[in-house]
Amino acid sequence: MTEAEPMGKPSPFSSIEVWAWTGVLLISFVSALFYPTSLGTSARTCLPFLLAATVLGYMVGSGLPSNVKKVFHPIICCALSADLTAFAFGYFSKSGLDPVLGYYLTNASTNPGAGDILMGFLGSVILSFSFSMFKQRKLVKRHAAEIFTSVIISTVFSLYSTALVGRLVQLEPSLTVSILPRCITVALALSIVSLFDGANPSLTAAVVVVTGLVGANFVQATLDKLRFQDPIARGIATASSAHGLGTAALSAKEPEALPFCAIAYALNGIFGSLLCSIPAVRQSLIAIIG
Repeated sequence: MTEAEPMGKPSPFSSIEVWAWTGVLLISFVSALFYPTSLGTSARTCLPFLLAATVLGYMVGSGLPSNVKKVFHPIICCALSADLTAFAFGYFSKSGLDPVLGYYLTNASTNPGAGDILMGFLGSVILSFSFSMFKQRKLVKRHAAEIFTSVIISTVFSLYSTALVGRLVQLEPSLTVSILPRCITVALALSIVSLFDGANPSLTAAVVVVTGLVGANFVQATLDKLRFQDPIARGIATASSAHGLGTAALSAKEPEALPFCAIAYALNGIFGSLLCSIPAVRQSLIAIIG
């Protein structure tokens, strides 16, 4: 085995950054209460404090002790912060929680919410993986066979084990079909379940997110307990089971594993889509589900 090249870890957030986002949150929150459409629409008016709550939640979560972060990952802290802020605004403005959550992600470029702004960075985040992959290119090339083989096996195992467990616990077939691609990133998971009749895309998206959160919280502790220390094994195992959220959680502490997370993250979705596009594979999964 060739040792992975050490890579720098991100620096912690400064107190200036924390206080700056706190100021944005408080000022925009109070302003939105008194002037609900001061920025033109409710979604735009809620954008600053929802975005600040999301960022602050991640900053606070990142500063927690390492033993706490093993079970309470910054991503969960980030989501809780945004939800609590939305709940508080819905309570004080008498509008309720659901409308405020609706302002978070509008999917409209002319009326963006905080989630739309964050989603706009997704492309550059994925592109940034290529820098770490390029830095570890010799290692990736040397272990290409192991990487491709393990990702293919993990994809097949994920699909068929989910179908089998659903059958064993007597889950409704439509529910089992909906959660088949639980270890594949949301965009590709939704396209996969569209190939099956009776699937619920909303359930698919929810289960994929929950799978990622579970992985983000427990993947490092689990790999440590199993004594897997090699960054290739840790990266592939994480991305193949907990996709993007797991990748973000592991690479924050172990940047040398990021190239292999990125490769497995992409290949897992590609292989899963290819497999489920084969009629024989779909029929075998449906037969197992019952």
